[in-house]
Amino acid sequence: MPERPPAHRKSKKPTGLFIPELVFFEPTALQYPKGERIMEWVKAQGIPYRMTTSHNRITNLPGETETEQYKIAKRTLVVGVRKTLTFDQSKPSADYAIPIATGCMGHCHYCYLQTTLGAKPYIRVYVNTDDVINAAKKYIEAQAPGITTFEAACTSDPLGLEHITGSLAELITFMAQEPLGRLRFVTKYQHVEPLLGLKHNGHTRIRFSINADYVIKNFEPATSRFEERIEAAGKIAKAGYPLGFIIAPIIWHDGWEEGYSELLAKLAAALPQDTGKGLTFEMIQHRFTKTAKSLIEKRYPKSKLEMDMEKRKMKWGRWGQYKYVYPDEQQTALREWITERIFEHFPEARIDYFT
Repeated sequence: MPERPPAHRKSKKPTGLFIPELVFFEPTALQYPKGERIMEWVKAQGIPYRMTTSHNRITNLPGETETEQYKIAKRTLVVGVRKTLTFDQSKPSADYAIPIATGCMGHCHYCYLQTTLGAKPYIRVYVNTDDVINAAKKYIEAQAPGITTFEAACTSDPLGLEHITGSLAELITFMAQEPLGRLRFVTKYQHVEPLLGLKHNGHTRIRFSINADYVIKNFEPATSRFEERIEAAGKIAKAGYPLGFIIAPIIWHDGWEEGYSELLAKLAAALPQDTGKGLTFEMIQHRFTKTAKSLIEKRYPKSKLEMDMEKRKMKWGRWGQYKYVYPDEQQTALREWITERIFEHFPEARIDYFT
């Protein structure tokens, strides 16, 4: 009897683009070409839409309970005009946060946006990108002859919205022409195709958020898989962009040494061999506030995320709350172990910070 051929494993379906279930428009947003384009896209997709007086106040979201409203809000897009053009500082990542979107479609249990956005978890995009770019130019001129860096992902994952807005492409193209301007953003998504053909002049560093399998599988729903992110990172490297990785949040868990060792080994095996030169790493340990703990436990009641305040060290945060980080001994162990693994696989890489 002939042997049966081995069964072929079905390849996993690629993580799809974000398609909102409901869209709100500020009337003034439709006075901008980008607002008009987004409205055309929404209509073509057959997505229901409503008008709102302000992108900062969406009060009539559907859902009978707070939990239902939260889940719906994460699938709701609000299209508005950014009025505040004073940029927040963004240390240690960059000099300033450049605002093109607020809110994220991901459901990462640990995310600081749980509290930063509070009762506004819906996703906001801004159509007056020219105003934002003009404001960025003033910051660059004010700091000349020094270089000014801007972080585009402080309050969002803009790559996950690029197919709707095109805002990253506009910023990248602008920064390419600025000798003293630099752009950075980080993402958990793989949809880099709109950026690959742009002229960037090496002025935009694209970073991918990566983590141990345990963290991605348990705490990062509605994001791209690790393999998808790394494949996208390879495309970015081939397109000549400066490349980086953020290992965040670093979580102390059973088998963490093996988990983070495997992470760096898999990363080295998947990337082109010459990727190490110019590569950067940023490391951020897990932290939380009392407010975040309360919200996370309410929104993700089955989460395995460890938030035992008795096991943590208190650290004063910039937003007027104590945050709970790992004790010094654990911090040192995490930092030293992961640093050694990084340089083992990427001896020419640079570690920007551990916090």
